[in-house]
Amino acid sequence: MTLHPEIAAVTDRVIERSKASRAAYLDLIGRARDSHIERPAMGCANAAHAYAGTEEDRPALTSGKAMNIGIVTSYNDMLSAHAPYYRYPEQMKVWAREAGATAQVAGGVPAMCDGVTQGYPGMELSLFSRDTIALSTAIALSHGVFEGAALLGICDKIVPGLLMGALRFGHLPMVLIPSGPMPSGLPNKEKAAVREAFAEGKVGREALLEAEIGAYHSKGTCTFYGTANSNQMMMEVMGLHMPGAAFVNPGTKLRQELTRAAVHRLAANGWHGDSYRPLGLCVDEKAIVNAAIGLLATGGSTNHLLHLPAIAACAGIVLDWEDFDRLSKAVPLITRVYPNGSADVNGFEAAGGMPFVIRELVSAGLLHGDLLTVAGDSLADYGRKPVIEGDALTWVDPGPSGDESILRAASAPFAPEGGFRILTGNLGRACIKVSAVEQDRWMIEAPARVFHDQASVQAAFQAGELDRDVVVVVRFQGPRANGMPELHKLTPPLGVLQNRGFRVALVTDGRMSGASGKVPCAIHCSPEALGEGPLSRVRDGDVIRLDAVTGELFARVDPAEWAARTPVSMPSEIDGMGRELFGLFRQNANEAERGASPLLTGMGW
Repeated sequence: MTLHPEIAAVTDRVIERSKASRAAYLDLIGRARDSHIERPAMGCANAAHAYAGTEEDRPALTSGKAMNIGIVTSYNDMLSAHAPYYRYPEQMKVWAREAGATAQVAGGVPAMCDGVTQGYPGMELSLFSRDTIALSTAIALSHGVFEGAALLGICDKIVPGLLMGALRFGHLPMVLIPSGPMPSGLPNKEKAAVREAFAEGKVGREALLEAEIGAYHSKGTCTFYGTANSNQMMMEVMGLHMPGAAFVNPGTKLRQELTRAAVHRLAANGWHGDSYRPLGLCVDEKAIVNAAIGLLATGGSTNHLLHLPAIAACAGIVLDWEDFDRLSKAVPLITRVYPNGSADVNGFEAAGGMPFVIRELVSAGLLHGDLLTVAGDSLADYGRKPVIEGDALTWVDPGPSGDESILRAASAPFAPEGGFRILTGNLGRACIKVSAVEQDRWMIEAPARVFHDQASVQAAFQAGELDRDVVVVVRFQGPRANGMPELHKLTPPLGVLQNRGFRVALVTDGRMSGASGKVPCAIHCSPEALGEGPLSRVRDGDVIRLDAVTGELFARVDPAEWAARTPVSMPSEIDGMGRELFGLFRQNANEAERGASPLLTGMGW
């Protein structure tokens, strides 16, 4: 199938814009490959330090003939998504030996949970945990004793951070290994209803806690389609997983066999074999465009409007929000998963999952199929579903959609366009996810009520001060102000206001949850309020127009008055909860559209 002309045009735009930086990156990893430490030639004391912690694999390591795989893991047992990784390194060492290789845990990376920290000070460390993970990954791989790497990560900042760090070692073959979603518990829609009832005071804490524990009840990722599960979708359409690995539950035979196959495949992809495929060549402009398309076709997380440009930059690729906006007009929405539908990711997987999505999009000319993937030379491999037949892992055609309320063919989509828009105007540049927003609410015009934190919004809601048409403006939430926390705690009260019949919207320089839902939210406003950005000029009562149809975001204020206004200053200093340790990160973070990262300016492009 011929590639859709707009997708081809956007890809060409990305390639042209990235020529110099991509060439510099490819030169970097080429030099790294040429100068890479060959373990047989390492100093004896250096090698001894690297091998001292192992006995069974020491002969193979000292011979220098076996590929040595570095495992970078996000394991901890506080968080459900990472808890399954506990036994992975032990198992992976056995599977590496089966393939004539060795494996060592190169290092661990932090893995924090936005679900735990939402609405609390720890959430202000969340975004920069991504950059900390990138630094930790680089340290883990800096020892020069690995010919490949397995990256064990799954949730919000972990996968982007792992990739950002690993791409600086892009001469090494690598594979991303997920752990899968927890089995379904209390349906997400019922959980959301209890949250809204609690926000209105109709149920107490005991009922809310029971609902939340009913939803988040087991090992694995949360089952809604937020940032964590959008991560796994992107790894599939980029060809960085074993095919179909994204949404297989933990603790199953299929999950174990997919991980085993990933280790075997990584061993085969080593640079002494016929299938050398380094990460830096797998993550090219087409793979990055595929990730953006996947987000649009599935209604994925808004957080990746930050993460994907940051990942791309680490591979010398320049991606901006205009690319997303143009692709959104060409890519149909073929998936409905909560919060864009009632099904969870287990229902999505049962209906055909990522193999169905990839087969449909490739067949319709809506994805680049000619990718260098960890599993082969074509994304077509990822349009087949993994199954266990007998005792063997194999892949089969996913067949038609198992549930057309969840998954549809590209020829009969839920909507002809994807779910993202860029908004511009005198409030700067922002983005909005509209795939879960009813179309009669794509345009909201109402007086502003301005806040500097989400706790103040909740207090005003409880006092009945927001029971009207209102645009809630929450400023000083950008990366340089306070680390750009998600404002997910605002979802229930804003949803309640909308349910009451009011026309409501949110405008902020912060983030919304990857599970952003039915309320229109203009997020990631840039320039941010700190440093006299446009939001610092907004006053209570200003009429704000948010229009996702025309792509406008502006305050209806006379231009002369607007220019004459004194920008409001950020009201408080940040301290406590370790936030002061990240002051250097905040000071050096770039704008949201470029990734909101303090690390990217050090790369020379």
